[in-house]
Order: sequence, then structure tokens, then C-alpha cells
Amino acid sequence: MTQKKHPEWVPASGLQLHLTGIHFDAIRLRGVRGEAVLHHLATLTDGDPGPVVREVAGGRWTYFLLEPGASQDFDWPPGAKCFGPAARDQYVGVPAAHGNTYPLSWRCGPPEVGDFVDAELLHGVVTAQLVPEDIRFLS
Repeated sequence: MTQKKHPEWVPASGLQLHLTGIHFDAIRLRGVRGEAVLHHLATLTDGDPGPVVREVAGGRWTYFLLEPGASQDFDWPPGAKCFGPAARDQYVGVPAAHGNTYPLSWRCGPPEVGDFVDAELLHGVVTAQLVPEDIRFLS
């Protein structure tokens, strides 16, 4: 049996803040919107959407982790906060692969080295969920 090799940015225990744009970019959605996007993304990827971090307290944020720099290729709609290379430092919490990581957890299991959410697919799902249909087809 082979053991998964987790990226070096996944801590051995607890939680760790990581500067975005270095190891990954992140798209953050709040509450049921994040869960709805994750549900559709998981359906489109046969249950393997890539690394997704969920916060179970406060705003109940969902963070979709993308390859570093991938978030810059898209205009993210209002309601989707982009954490990527920026003029000022932005950090995202990353839970350990196992153990007590409250209030953060891996929504679909911890990632393996090289795993990321597909930015183009995520953008399509987020746009479909957050942008009214009449506005999407104006351009």
C-alpha cells in the first residue's frame, strides 16, 4: 500500500498560515455559496475537485486552492474573493492532513503533491452560481 505524499505546505499538525501566491492561490466563498460551488465542482470531477479547505466557524468560508498564479487569469465575480499574488500580503489557513485542526478541515481529503483545483472549471462554476444569467450574456 502506498502512502500519499502531501505537499510541504500542509503542516504536520494543527494549522498554519501560508502567504498566497507562493504555494497556491485561493478563491474564497462564504457559507452555502461555497458548499453549492463545491457540490457542483465535485460532481464535475467525479468527487475529486482538488484541495478545498472549509472553515466550520464564523463565516463558514470555503477556500478553493489553485496552482500559484492561476487566479490572475480570470475576473472573479462579486462574492468570490481572490487570494493570489497581490500588492499586499494575504494569508490563508491550511490544516494538517490529520488530527485536530478546528476550525479548518479538508473538505475532500488532504491534497497530494501537485493537486490543485482546476481554475478554469472553478471559474465557470462560480460564474454560473454568482452572476445572474441576463448579465452573463450581455457581452
